[in-house]
Amino acid sequence: MPVSGHLREAKRRATRIAVALVIGIVLGFVVSGSVLDLLRAPVLELAASRAASLNYDTVTAAFDLRVRIAVVIGIVVAIPVALIEAYRFAAPGLTRRERRASLGVLASAGPLFVLGAATGLALFPRLVTVLTSFAGETDSSLLQADAYVDFVLKTVVVTGIAFVLPVALVVLNAAGVLPARTIARSWRVVVVLIALVAAIVTPAADVLSMFLVALPLAALFGIALGITALADRRRARALERAPLIEPRPEPLSVSAGPTAPLAADGHHITDGSRSCSD
Repeated sequence: MPVSGHLREAKRRATRIAVALVIGIVLGFVVSGSVLDLLRAPVLELAASRAASLNYDTVTAAFDLRVRIAVVIGIVVAIPVALIEAYRFAAPGLTRRERRASLGVLASAGPLFVLGAATGLALFPRLVTVLTSFAGETDSSLLQADAYVDFVLKTVVVTGIAFVLPVALVVLNAAGVLPARTIARSWRVVVVLIALVAAIVTPAADVLSMFLVALPLAALFGIALGITALADRRRARALERAPLIEPRPEPLSVSAGPTAPLAADGHHITDGSRSCSD
């Protein structure tokens, strides 16, 4: 396909992604009120024991927050479309093995990110309760609405990305960059990183929430380690079964004929000179 054909193909797929983004934003704005009610629920529960509410510091702050929620929902809707269109654009230039590997990464990374995001969404009400409990009994929790929503989004995104990290280990192993033996030797570092991510996502005082984040991450790391070990063993067996490459024989030099013997003076002895000497 010429360059102009690739450009037209890329433009067509980019248009589809843009349309998906616009549709997602419109739908997101329609449901943004319900989403905000869902996010506001922990604050309402907190208001039962102390003065707590979401505050808007400008006239347009409430509308801006609804638009921000709509944009986030639109991006979430457009990401799967973008990944599918990017794969279809690159698939003709990939080998069969590369296509299978790409589909495997997409099929595993997507659900894992959704699972991580759902975990963060399920944890954030408990995080709000624990974090606001550090305030005094007579204090009021007047939460800025935009900062509160940003806190929820960061929690959801961080947990989603953390659940996708094992897929990155498998990809690096498939590329030959990170053998399973190296991953296994680094298990102490991985445990520290998992604990660090769990501590960042959850407050230090909430040990239960920290374990709820750390245990799935540790299990996913174990699964990724098993997959990489099987892949390394399969590659080692393939190398053992591969036939050895024998060295090519040296080409034989072709001579014009048998070399005539030399006389005492260094000249070749021919049949004529031999007959004369006889």
